Amino acid sequence: MPVLSRAVAEGTPNIEGLLQVGEFGLALLLSSIIGLEREFRQKQAGLRTQALVGAGAALFMLISKYGFNDVLAPGRIVVDPSRVAAQIVTGVGFIGAGLIFVRQDAVRGLTTAASVWVTAAIGAAAGAGLPLLASVATAAYLVVALGFPLLTRRLPTSGTAISRLMVRYPDGRGILREVLSLTTSRGFAVDQLSTEMAGRQAGGPEATPGEVLVEVHMHVHGRGSVNDLAAALAELPDVHAVVADDVNAASPD
Repeated sequence: MPVLSRAVAEGTPNIEGLLQVGEFGLALLLSSIIGLEREFRQKQAGLRTQALVGAGAALFMLISKYGFNDVLAPGRIVVDPSRVAAQIVTGVGFIGAGLIFVRQDAVRGLTTAASVWVTAAIGAAAGAGLPLLASVATAAYLVVALGFPLLTRRLPTSGTAISRLMVRYPDGRGILREVLSLTTSRGFAVDQLSTEMAGRQAGGPEATPGEVLVEVHMHVHGRGSVNDLAAALAELPDVHAVVADDVNAASPD
């Protein structure tokens, strides 16, 4: 106990001022820029999530750097601020893992999880007093998030990669023939096809109340974009919904 008392007595006040507020504000600003990009594209982990993750990471770094001076004493108590950066990586990893999910062998949320991880790193860099590095990292994120999808769409695609389509429509109107005809006319081959009842539709201006709805699930492959095919199928009369999973296109998350 006497040793601890001497250590506290020899310590200096914690450091907090305009510099620390500026570093925290920079983290909040850069994290919000990433959040705005995600929010504009209507993706998961938007403006609020990204801003809070980046600001929180910066605050942890600032606390680690400036928050223990009152209990430090030369040769007695030593604090290593770099340990917090490692803990931020681990903690944000749990958040990212919660954003990734698998549905019918399709992995979703990888880009969203990666954006949260990068936001935490940018916040930590701003909190650590590295504003140039934090700003460059933010610019790099925007290049990857906005520029790379344009590049990947121009790359040659595989004609053997399997994509999935789900089309929902009223039963008994011959719509399946139109779906298959349009699919093959656009250069896609159908590998698997299954149908299942999807309930009954409610009334509407052009709907028959109680009419049976059917969902057809197809595995297709071709050199075109299955997203373009899905858009064309959605234009067919009486088609209620089309969901596509295109492994050839840029990641939609």
